[in-house]
Amino acid sequence: MTSPILALALILDALFGEPDWLWRRLPHPAVLIGRLIAALDRRFNRPPGARLAGTVMAAGLAVFAAMLGWLIHLIPDYGILECLTVAVLLAQRSLVDHVRAVAAGLRRGLDDGKRAVALIVGRDTAPMREPDVARAAIESAAENLSDGVIAPAFWYLVGGLPGLLVYKFANTADSMVGHMTPRHRDFGWASARWDDLLNLIPARLTALLIALTHGWIDPRPVLRDAPKHRSPNAGWPESALAPVLNISLAGPRSYGGRMQDFPWVWPEGRRDPGPAEIDAACRALWRAWGGMLALTLLLALTCPTCAPLF
Repeated sequence: MTSPILALALILDALFGEPDWLWRRLPHPAVLIGRLIAALDRRFNRPPGARLAGTVMAAGLAVFAAMLGWLIHLIPDYGILECLTVAVLLAQRSLVDHVRAVAAGLRRGLDDGKRAVALIVGRDTAPMREPDVARAAIESAAENLSDGVIAPAFWYLVGGLPGLLVYKFANTADSMVGHMTPRHRDFGWASARWDDLLNLIPARLTALLIALTHGWIDPRPVLRDAPKHRSPNAGWPESALAPVLNISLAGPRSYGGRMQDFPWVWPEGRRDPGPAEIDAACRALWRAWGGMLALTLLLALTCPTCAPLF
């Protein structure tokens, strides 16, 4: 039942996204996961044993997530709650809405574009010009397509609801404590490495889906540019999307008030993207989503008895 449930969940997420009326009344599961991780961070992130504590936390979260997923899976409701859980933990519609909001903001003015992009990126927005805002939105679109859509779907196909929840807990932990800051350099080390491992295949699958759904199959630019990225995984979807849009991504940007000179991804491309290129990136997100849905339906038709690993 894994493939049919995922196909339905992908469609439900695409249709309804994150209904504001619901999440104003109830805490989103991702919020609950974040609260748990924040509490563990406050309680256990203390020298001199911060790295060991962080490693134990990462392992404990994985065990807890797998058990929680298994318990939900065992509920005798014909998979209804499981399907709804999967749909809630996918983020296609929400991602597209947030990225499109940046294009809409830029069309109103640079300040509105900066405010919109600040909601989805962690870099400094004050020194940004319009191409910087557009580039940041497109890079976030590519990376979050992998983290928020393809990776959860992949791990659900591989490991059922336990696999999906293990991934979501790990990804949330990485986003909260997996940074090379003085506070989290040791405590978040294991969470960051665990998230890197879990995203290893999905990031490359995302790049493949972007390329194939746009009729572009030359792997050389991706193989050349993806390793330039500071992340072992984020460079793959970015280096696939950049040639599709024919724009250069990455490059110089500011973090914490300090300008950093990152190498360009697809340096041959244009360096003046704007709202139109953001819109094109959103269309690319939907094509890649369609590719994932088609792959899921193909699995449902050709291997209806296939079961996840656990």
